[in-house]
Amino acid sequence: MTAIQIYPAIDMRGGKCVRLYKGDYAQETVYAESPFEMAKTFSDAGATFVHMVDLDGAKDGERVHAADVIRVAKELPVKVQIGGGIRTEEDVRFYLENGVDRVIIGSLAIRERELVASFIEKFGAERIVIGLDAKDGMVATHGWLETSDQKATDVGKYFADRGAKYFIFTDIATDGTLQGPNIAANEQLAAATGAEIIVSGGMSSLEDIQAVKRASAQSTIGGVIIGKALYTGRFTLEEALKEAK
Repeated sequence: MTAIQIYPAIDMRGGKCVRLYKGDYAQETVYAESPFEMAKTFSDAGATFVHMVDLDGAKDGERVHAADVIRVAKELPVKVQIGGGIRTEEDVRFYLENGVDRVIIGSLAIRERELVASFIEKFGAERIVIGLDAKDGMVATHGWLETSDQKATDVGKYFADRGAKYFIFTDIATDGTLQGPNIAANEQLAAATGAEIIVSGGMSSLEDIQAVKRASAQSTIGGVIIGKALYTGRFTLEEALKEAK
């Protein structure tokens, strides 16, 4: 079986490391006072990549936690992908020029497709990740506060045709619930795009990692983002990394 990439998640709000339940800002749990210290813990445990999300940025439409992100990118031996609050070409350039490996574009990819397609052309498909967060297959935007009338597979197809290499698919119904990932929806996106899909939402057990690995053998699913399961001690990052090999 092929190995998959594990992306431990660091969601930032108010300067702290938090998790939301189903993307609800009113249902927040604080897990650490410092995003940097959390990233260091993950790095020390063997992570090679961390997934950072600026929740304030996603809501406000601007970079709020950029200093935390850049500190991780510059001071720790891990690769960083960042999402949340990235609305302009200047935002993308700012992160990529400051040591971040990949920038995740979410809401903007729904509202301004051509602009985001131009980012793939300018900065390269290795550096731009299209983040698709969906409710019942329809894409949600603005920190999940609004649901669009666009199908995730249709949006995925559009960007794959323009060279997109990576997609993160989050099933909002499972995110933060520890109920297991929606693998079928990820497989649909993989089939529609032929690009590498990173599974996000609902990871609860090592069996879930095994399930993603099995799916990866039959599709272009290539990785998984894990948040709450690590923070609540369902399993350790070391165990997850071992399972993913």
